[in-house]
Amino acid sequence: MPRIVYSRHYNIGFYGLERLHPFDSRKYGRVWGLLRRHFGSSLSGLHVRPRRAASRDELMLVHSNDYLTRLRDPKYVAGALEVPPVRRLPSWAIDWHVLRPMRWATRGTILAAANALEHGFAVNLSGGYHHAKPNHGEGFSIYADIGIAVAAMRAQQLIADDSRIAYIDTDAHQGNGVCHTFMSDNRVFIFDIFNCRIYPIFDVDARKRVDCDVGINSSITDSEYMGELHNRLPGFLDSVGRSPIGLAIYNAGTDVFAGDPLGGLSISADTIRERDLFVVRELRKRNIPTIMVLSGGYTKQSYQLVADSVIELIEMETAEGG
Repeated sequence: MPRIVYSRHYNIGFYGLERLHPFDSRKYGRVWGLLRRHFGSSLSGLHVRPRRAASRDELMLVHSNDYLTRLRDPKYVAGALEVPPVRRLPSWAIDWHVLRPMRWATRGTILAAANALEHGFAVNLSGGYHHAKPNHGEGFSIYADIGIAVAAMRAQQLIADDSRIAYIDTDAHQGNGVCHTFMSDNRVFIFDIFNCRIYPIFDVDARKRVDCDVGINSSITDSEYMGELHNRLPGFLDSVGRSPIGLAIYNAGTDVFAGDPLGGLSISADTIRERDLFVVRELRKRNIPTIMVLSGGYTKQSYQLVADSVIELIEMETAEGG
């Protein structure tokens, strides 16, 4: 049976300050509410609840001590979060109300990876901080949860040290932090379909690290978008899978949605759901343990888009005996 990883500690609420960024920092709880409404009491059998935030030792599987120390500087964190007023707040308040929820979400990604290896498919209802680099935070991404989860699975010997990892990113923004995290790791293979005319457009080194680079722009239609996925993703997975793939991470950003203020694309709700089903189905029919993380999404509809996809994915996995 698939698993859903969620904690109420994921949600960020800080005296209204979260309204200064378009990201819905409480969407995790909104998604959970819709899932509870749909699945009822049966949701408890799928739920994995993190018992704590990611520890410093877990964070240091990817991040340096100097970087973690830098997160005590309000000015630095304000820049990484892209919320300038944060610089005027005490560091303890920023850590408790903003960074701590992200550490809970990072722990959730670790648990999702472990549960995917055991059960086949798991969703973390947060995470996907794909702009965070080992020594730098940016783009509302502080902790490199994807890299940390992979390193944790290797450290716990839940995947072999030489196992291949497939990373698929459909967020509107290129996952530059993931690329820097795995820059010298040839065991990780990266597929990224993204708007090539928006941030992080100037991170040339990151884009060079992508194994299957599918740059698109704002004029792309729903059918063209799905065409790119159908034409490129299966071949990518087959080329990577010449040796067994130990784990796949699917970063399913909803900022491709029409009207998103940061994504610059015009993909419909139906196509986002179709996209998520297609990506996960391609992974699971190859028997690849798969985790899904949420990443970006900056419209009021983002939580509904996520819930619609997760509901169908859980039902698909359950029907197919996942």
